[in-house]
Amino acid sequence: MRKEYDFSEASRNPYAKKLRRAVTIRMAIDTIQYFKKLSRSTGMPYQTLINLYLQDCAATRRKLRMRWPAPTRPKPAQARKPARA
Repeated sequence: MRKEYDFSEASRNPYAKKLRRAVTIRMAIDTIQYFKKLSRSTGMPYQTLINLYLQDCAATRRKLRMRWPAPTRPKPAQARKPARA
């Protein structure tokens, strides 16, 4: 190995920016706690685990199955009988 290297004519990797991008997302606290607990048992950073899970979802074209509860309609106002005196 050399004591010194000359990087004066080096160029940046053109693909480096495409590898990862920092994003801000809002996540439920229990979701973060789940991945942090998994992180402690696997020894991997929790952000990496989340990224791997999302990559797997994208690779397998997994779609979210979600059911919203049917909207409840308010009952029509019933005419009140006048109070007896």
